Amino acid sequence: MPVGTRGTVKGLLPDLVAQTGSQVVLNNTYHLLLRPGPDTVQKLGGVHRFMGWPGPILTDSGGYQAFSMADINAVDDDGVTFRSIIDGREVRLTPESATRVQNQLGADIIMAFDDCPPSQTVQAEEADPRLARALKRDAIGRRGMDHAERLRIANERTVRWLERCKAAHGRADEQALFGIVQGGTDLDQRSWSAERITNIELPGYAIGGVAVGEPAEEIARIVSHTAPLLPEHKPRYLMGVGYERDLVAAVLAGVDMFDCVLPTRNGRNANAFTAGGPIRLRNAAYTEDPSPIEPGCDCPACDPARHGWQAPGPFSRAYIRHLFMSGEMLGPILLSLHNVRLFQRLMTDIRRTIQEDDWEGFAARWPQARPGLGQVLPAV
Repeated sequence: MPVGTRGTVKGLLPDLVAQTGSQVVLNNTYHLLLRPGPDTVQKLGGVHRFMGWPGPILTDSGGYQAFSMADINAVDDDGVTFRSIIDGREVRLTPESATRVQNQLGADIIMAFDDCPPSQTVQAEEADPRLARALKRDAIGRRGMDHAERLRIANERTVRWLERCKAAHGRADEQALFGIVQGGTDLDQRSWSAERITNIELPGYAIGGVAVGEPAEEIARIVSHTAPLLPEHKPRYLMGVGYERDLVAAVLAGVDMFDCVLPTRNGRNANAFTAGGPIRLRNAAYTEDPSPIEPGCDCPACDPARHGWQAPGPFSRAYIRHLFMSGEMLGPILLSLHNVRLFQRLMTDIRRTIQEDDWEGFAARWPQARPGLGQVLPAV
């Protein structure tokens, strides 16, 4: 699911998003709560009409922002108090208010409000300022609570908050409420959370609190343990992940749904995903390169004629580099289109590979995804 945090997949018209093969997009409750506000969106017909997207929409609850914006919020047993990133005013989110806001926004899938604890990884803390802020806020360290205690508190809160979300859900016949499993990197805590979250009857379940500072090997370990604990006959959603290797490993563990900002965020920063590996188009090596971003790709940037665009040929790497070096908005647009399509091509090929059971062939087509194929292919 491409991420359209504030009601838009940045730089892309809804029809262009659909042309990439995307079927569902993600919006964020916290950001739409701040601006323009759920009352406004509701008056204007809900998020589908508001953003001009005819397909399904999923809204995150704002629970992740309690982690990522740890420097401007405080978490307690009843909810989270934020400082608005727009005007500094105090904003309070509880399970009831987060659910009510999502009811007003009108998405098809809404997420329960959860408590996302920080992971405990020294290397990640050094590399990720969000993690450092979250650890400081929660006083995890030499003189504060230990990490195990923080995980226990977060798990218990998440279960209680899910019960409150379900009780507050005013449009259960129209919107599917998903519960979220937490537990950090502790597999026993993951098992504890999964058992209690799935004991609450819901249309689907998610794995949260992953890719918040862990290396790829840890992500795969957590997901391969947790996904089979979720009901097989209901959607399993891995939140905020990830790179090709992460997606493949999660699919092999039994996950069905994904979202991530990587395709569009990297696209806005001149970084292209390709089946053979990433390309940094600001590099001088591409100054006179006439090739498309990825030969054989069917995205609007690499094959505009396929999409009915009146163009004499593909947009070249040299041209796209020029757009970025000149500060032209078309560069991020074309590269975002390519990246989103790349991930949709990957997922389409995964579906076909599951049917045909040809993982060797898949690995040959997607070498970047091979590290995630440890369950079906020998290491190389």
